[in-house]
Amino acid sequence: MIRKHSITLHGHRTSFSLEEPFWQELTVIAAARTMPLAALVTEVDEARDPRTNLSSAIRLYVLAHLKAAAKS
Repeated sequence: MIRKHSITLHGHRTSFSLEEPFWQELTVIAAARTMPLAALVTEVDEARDPRTNLSSAIRLYVLAHLKAAAKS
């Protein structure tokens, strides 16, 4: 199920939609990096291609993180 999440990025509110498994893994990644979830989403937002929406960028980030962890 896709759920909408709201967050403040660079002083303005924005929202993105994620399936629950992506949301859960994103929170695990933030905890493992000992950083607030908002800071991680900001990092993903700043690194994304401007043609990619934030929801897709987060999914790709989570996928890349899991693939890198699987190679370790």
